[in-house]
Amino acid sequence: MGRFDGMKGLVLGVANDHSIAWAIAKEVLAEGGRVGFSHLPDRPDDERQRNRRRVAQLTDPEPNAAFLVPMDVSSDDQIAAVVDRAREAFGTIDFLVHSIAYAPLEDLKGETTMCSREGFRTAMETSAYSLLAVTRLARPILAPNASILTLTYFGGEKVVPGYNIMGVCKATLDACVKYMAFDLGPAGIRVNAVSAGPLRTLAGRGAGVEDMLGLYQHMAPLGRNVTHEEVGKAGAWLLSRESLGITGEILHVDAGYNVMGSPGRLLDLVPKPA
Repeated sequence: MGRFDGMKGLVLGVANDHSIAWAIAKEVLAEGGRVGFSHLPDRPDDERQRNRRRVAQLTDPEPNAAFLVPMDVSSDDQIAAVVDRAREAFGTIDFLVHSIAYAPLEDLKGETTMCSREGFRTAMETSAYSLLAVTRLARPILAPNASILTLTYFGGEKVVPGYNIMGVCKATLDACVKYMAFDLGPAGIRVNAVSAGPLRTLAGRGAGVEDMLGLYQHMAPLGRNVTHEEVGKAGAWLLSRESLGITGEILHVDAGYNVMGSPGRLLDLVPKPA
């Protein structure tokens, strides 16, 4: 018997085998959960459908992967279509994983104060509002005691140079988690987030992940970086019935980095003043 036997849900935003969402989904699938997936729509001129193919090669071999459909979170119609597909496949859902973020590169790479109005709107709508939109449209099929999980990062709590406008988006996402937890609590629906340490993901590559991996290794109390598997297991736990009493939480899976108030062991590498 697996923890997710008889449970079904949605995992939105898998990009490839390095996605944190896929690490979570693997744990759920392995323990009996049935999962419907969304992927970033392919461009009309992409006859090879590369976005779909990258995810399909992961989901196709999985007997508990129910479907894979495209979804653009800037379109309520496309979100509604995914919800309708889940309703047809499952009736109701027990969990929903939101793993969606984006900012135009020119706005992400520049100073936060230099972010364009359109870039800010796009980044915030995709990275934060999309959680509200997906939940609003999926609410009619959320089962009692359903669990909603999103993915955030420490750059929404403290300044992480280079994270820039995405840090602003993650701060908003964190606040959404807390207010949604209050709103949905009377229905028994939980809302939480996992804040992972740096991992080599598609999003991480655009945020200077290699530098962060070195920093975390020296500063984190555990003296190392976390793995995809560790983050996946933590996320799956928040989706499971083992965490029924937890909502509105930002669970840090970062080898303890977030508790540090000084550079810690990194000081050993800094030359002492004369």
